[in-house]
Amino acid sequence: MKKRHKSEKRATQSERQGHGEQASEGAGKLYVVATPIGNLGDISARALAVLAEVDLVAAEDTRTTGHLLAHHGIGAKLVALHEHNESIRAAELVARMRSGKTIALVSDAGTPGISDPGALLVARAMEAGITVCPIPGANAAIAALSAAGMFAPHFLFYGFLPAKPAARRMALAALRELPYALVLYEAPHRVTECVADLAATLEGVREIVIARELTKLFEAIHRCRLDEAGAWLAADPNRQRGEFVLIVSGAPEQEQRGLPAEAERVLRLLLAQLPLKQSAALAAAITGARKNELYERALALRDAAGEK
Repeated sequence: MKKRHKSEKRATQSERQGHGEQASEGAGKLYVVATPIGNLGDISARALAVLAEVDLVAAEDTRTTGHLLAHHGIGAKLVALHEHNESIRAAELVARMRSGKTIALVSDAGTPGISDPGALLVARAMEAGITVCPIPGANAAIAALSAAGMFAPHFLFYGFLPAKPAARRMALAALRELPYALVLYEAPHRVTECVADLAATLEGVREIVIARELTKLFEAIHRCRLDEAGAWLAADPNRQRGEFVLIVSGAPEQEQRGLPAEAERVLRLLLAQLPLKQSAALAAAITGARKNELYERALALRDAAGEK
């Protein structure tokens, strides 16, 4: 029989009382459990109680999770669930939960389903009427944002960009005009290339925060201009090691930068032939620029020309 602290027992009982009414009669439950992204101490008492109580832990890598559980004295039964077997394993695990078993889903580090396997299992469980209960905790993107010192009331979590350079640059081009901070994950062997593409595709004056090895022994968080980041990485090979979170400040508002050159060109051509309002609407449809900004620019062009 597993030994658990009294606080863990109380937490598990609370889980049952707080969520039991949501489950289908006789069905088990799926817990989505966040685990540490580095420091093994970054796990909640609630998460430990759940991991000690469930019938099965579905882990991205059973060795990594086994080490975490052993560190906390938990001897749970493990089964592998990763990107290569999730579609098959999800059906098996749902069948177990429908028979009354409780399962905890964990990834190697952080929150399952966030640039990690797990979303498919969660979807299948919900389709089967099984209660899904999140156990929140560590997340690399949020940890990096909290320590970035970047005023970003809105941000876009993108995760990993495409590995191939052409596809990566194409993806960045689609993000270039967004006014939100961009939160990216990157692997050590691609971080230099990724930062170079960021600087080439986005404005070099934007800020970037490079967060490396968060919560681990060699944790580092560096903030600089985007066009300075490549030199900073190259100055010390150690700066290119570890798992990375990259945060790039959002594009400045278009009002401050003026219209893109192509939008301006199209608007002028249309104004030569069509009424102002129609020209702005067509220019927006053709170029993707904002209709209100095109209309304001059309008014300015009309006034400058002395038209009534």
